[in-house]
Amino acid sequence: MTHTPISHYITCQGREVHVTEWGKGNAKKMVMWHGLARTGRDFDALAQELAGEYHIIAPDTIGRGLSQWASDPDTQYCLDFYGKIASDLCAHFGFETYKWVGTSMGAALGIRVAATTMRANITHLVLNDMGPKIEQSAIDRILTYAGNPPVYQSVSELEQGLRTIYKPYGYLTDAQWRLMAETSVRRNPDGSVTMHYDPNMVRQFIAHPNDYDQWDHFNSLECKMLLIRGAVTDLLSVETRDAMLESNKNCDLYEVEGVGHAPAMNVPDQFERIIGFLNS
Repeated sequence: MTHTPISHYITCQGREVHVTEWGKGNAKKMVMWHGLARTGRDFDALAQELAGEYHIIAPDTIGRGLSQWASDPDTQYCLDFYGKIASDLCAHFGFETYKWVGTSMGAALGIRVAATTMRANITHLVLNDMGPKIEQSAIDRILTYAGNPPVYQSVSELEQGLRTIYKPYGYLTDAQWRLMAETSVRRNPDGSVTMHYDPNMVRQFIAHPNDYDQWDHFNSLECKMLLIRGAVTDLLSVETRDAMLESNKNCDLYEVEGVGHAPAMNVPDQFERIIGFLNS
């Protein structure tokens, strides 16, 4: 069965946030939160797989996709502000107990809220290629493209650019690459195209340099966790992976061979492992 998502625009913390909703009416609840320069539509394949069982919300973080940009980048582009938006969204949709699937930044946000404002709400936490410490070299790499998004003359060229930037995601079908392009593009006044986000969102790393240092939060987590790690990721070191498994026994590991940052969670093997964890 093919599930059709519903699009919403909801004001949270004074900003209009775009949310893709799947599986409306299902008793089980789930939040899916995307990575730094991405959108909630990255979860389409996984949401299709789970929408028969779960009521899912997949927001675009402010400054990304169809959500409004920050009015004050230095105070609004940070995990704590995103957490306030997440709380507002869960209240809006009536989510009380739920599972959280986060990729990269969305997983860092999951660690933050599961340790603080949503401690009593989140039962299962999927950390897709993210931990309580990330490598500076990966931050530097991300900032080179995210803080200065490339400009293309056509959507086809932008798609080719995405295929290069996000090659570490692993296998995507041509249709999935096309969807990524169509949900990642905005047209400039001169007719060229670029990525659909506010370049100022990288202010997070300048105004909040310790936002991703979260060992205290991670060590305190009591929910079940699945760490999905791309075997050749440059963001989550082997040392950090091992320290996570040692310091919090609620955390299981699923390593995806031949994939970097971050697994696309769009193929049967990954579906099977994620569903098995969610059902645990």
